[in-house]
Amino acid sequence: MNNNIKTKIGFLRLSQILKVFPVSKSTWWAGVKEGKFPQPVKLGPKITAWRAEDIQDLLRSFDNQQKGASHD
Repeated sequence: MNNNIKTKIGFLRLSQILKVFPVSKSTWWAGVKEGKFPQPVKLGPKITAWRAEDIQDLLRSFDNQQKGASHD
């Protein structure tokens, strides 16, 4: 997985997240509901975003799982 998100400060919209974490929107929202993916933050009535650091942590965790699986 390519980690193109360099900033630890700020917010990311779903379209940005799905560029580096390639799942469908419905899979993403199901993962949020199940607690597999970070909870969003409402920035306005029609604006939902995620903390950049939460997404970076998710990507690191996923990368570590992939590396661990390749060593089995």
